[in-house]
Amino acid sequence: MLNWAFSGVGLVILLLAGDMLVKGAVNLSLRLGIPAMIISLTIVAFGTSAPELLISLNATLSGASGIAVGNVVGSNTANILLVLGVPAMLFALDTSKCDTRASYFFMLFATAVFIGLAFTGGFGLWQGGVLLAFLAYYLWKNFTDAQGHRSEGDLCNGDSASELEEADPDIATWKIAVFLILGLAGLPLGADLLVDNASEIAYRFGISDAVIGLTLIAVGTSLPELATTVASAFRKQADVALGNVIGSNIFNLLGIIGVTAMVDYVAVAPMFLRFDLWVMLASSLVLIPFVLYKVHLTRLWGVALTALYLSYVHFILA
Repeated sequence: MLNWAFSGVGLVILLLAGDMLVKGAVNLSLRLGIPAMIISLTIVAFGTSAPELLISLNATLSGASGIAVGNVVGSNTANILLVLGVPAMLFALDTSKCDTRASYFFMLFATAVFIGLAFTGGFGLWQGGVLLAFLAYYLWKNFTDAQGHRSEGDLCNGDSASELEEADPDIATWKIAVFLILGLAGLPLGADLLVDNASEIAYRFGISDAVIGLTLIAVGTSLPELATTVASAFRKQADVALGNVIGSNIFNLLGIIGVTAMVDYVAVAPMFLRFDLWVMLASSLVLIPFVLYKVHLTRLWGVALTALYLSYVHFILA
C-alpha cells in the first residue's frame, strides 16, 4: 500500500511542478524578450529531462546499461506518441503559430547520430564526446537566437506579449524565480518517487529489467514532460508544449547518454539495434505533418498517437 501511496504523491508533485514550470518559463520569456519556444527548448526541456539523467547514471553505475539505453529510447518514443497524444486528446494543440522546423530537423539529426553511434556497440568516451559536442552547438545556437529575438523585442513570429496566455507583464521577478525553482526541483522529485515505487510494484509482478526500462521507467521519466505539456496545452501554449518535447528528446539523446558515457561505458544490447531504435526514429518522423505542414494536433490525432504508443507497449509486453 505504501508503494501505491508514494506513487500517487509523486504524480501530484509532477502535475504541480509542471504547472509552475510552464508559468515560470512563459513569464521569463516575456521578461527577457525571448520567444517562449526558445525557453521551452532549453530551460524547460533540460528540467524535464533531469529524471532521465539521474536514472541513466544510476543504472549504468549499477551495471544495468540496458535500463539506461531503454530509458532514453523509450522516453523519446513516449515523448512524441504519448506526451503529445494525451494533451491533444484533452485540449487539441494549434502547432501552427511558431516555426519549429529548425529544432525539429536538429532532433532528427541527433536521432540519426545516436543510432549510428549505437551500432558501434555502445557509448564510451569518444561517442559521449561526439554527443556532448553536438549538444554544445545546440545550446550555443539557441543562445544566439535568443540574443537576436531579444534585440528585436519579438516573442514569437510577431505575437505581442499580451497574446501569451498566462503571461503577466507586471509579475515580480522573485515570483518567476520561485516558479522556475519549484518546477525544476519538483519534477525530478516527483518522478523519483513515482518511478521507484512503481518499479517496486512491477518487480513484485515479475516484470523483467529490460521491459521496465523501455516501458515503466521510460513512461515514468516522461511524466515531467507529460505534466508540462498538459499544463501548456491547457493554457493554449502549443509552442511551449511542442518545444518541450523536441528539446527534451534532444537532451535525452545528446546530453543524458553523453554525460553517462563520460562516467562509465554504456553498452547497447542487440535488441535495441533490431527494433526499438527504429521505433524511436519512426515516431520522430510522425511529427512531419505538424511541423512542416502546420497540421493541427486535433483530438483525433491525439487518439491516433496514443493508440500507436499503446500498441508499441503491448508488443513489448507480449
